Amino acid sequence: MASSIVAGERLVRAAASSSGELGRLPRELRAELEAALGARATGRGPLVPFSLLRKLQAALRQAGSPVYLHELLEGSEIYLPEVEKPPRNPELVARLEKIKAKLANEEYKRITRNINCQELNRYGTLADLGRQVRSMKAVVITIFNFIVTVVAAFACTYLGSQYIFTEMAARVLSAVIVASVVGLAELYVMVRTMEGELGGL
Repeated sequence: MASSIVAGERLVRAAASSSGELGRLPRELRAELEAALGARATGRGPLVPFSLLRKLQAALRQAGSPVYLHELLEGSEIYLPEVEKPPRNPELVARLEKIKAKLANEEYKRITRNINCQELNRYGTLADLGRQVRSMKAVVITIFNFIVTVVAAFACTYLGSQYIFTEMAARVLSAVIVASVVGLAELYVMVRTMEGELGGL
C-alpha cells in the first residue's frame, strides 16, 4: 500500500530555496522536509511520506502561503513499493499437487464411469464387430461372384454362338437368354445359402 510519494523537481526546488515559497515554514518542518528530500531511497528520487505532506499542508494554511500543496506536488508520483512474494512452503506445494492429482483422477473416473466391460459384452464386443465385418465381406463376395458369373455366361455364349448364328441379333439374344438362366440359377443358390445362414442364426 502506498504511504509516500517520489518528490518531483518542483518540490525539491521549493525546499532548496530558503527564501522561496516555503520560506515561512517552521524550522523543524523545513529540516524534516530537507532530510526526507536528501535521502535517496529509490532509484527514481527522494521519498516524502504522506504524514510529512499533511504537516506541510497544515503549515502552509497556517502561514497563509499563496502556494498550495497540489502546486508543489506537480511532477511527483505516488510510490508503490514492490510486493515481495513469500517463498512457498514445500509441504503445501506437495499437498496441492496431491489434491490436483486426486481431482484429475476423480474427473477421469466421472468421464469414464459409463464404460465397463460388462456393458461391452451386453451390447457388443470387438468379436461381434469382426463377425459382422466377415458377414458383410461374404455378401460383397457373393454379389461380385454373381456379376462375374452372369457376365462370363453372356460373353461365352456370345463368342460361342458365332459358329451357329451368323446374324448379330441372334447371337445377342442367345447370349442374353443364357446369361438370364445362369443369373436365375445363381440367385436361387444365393437365396438358399442365405436362408441357411439366417436359419443358423
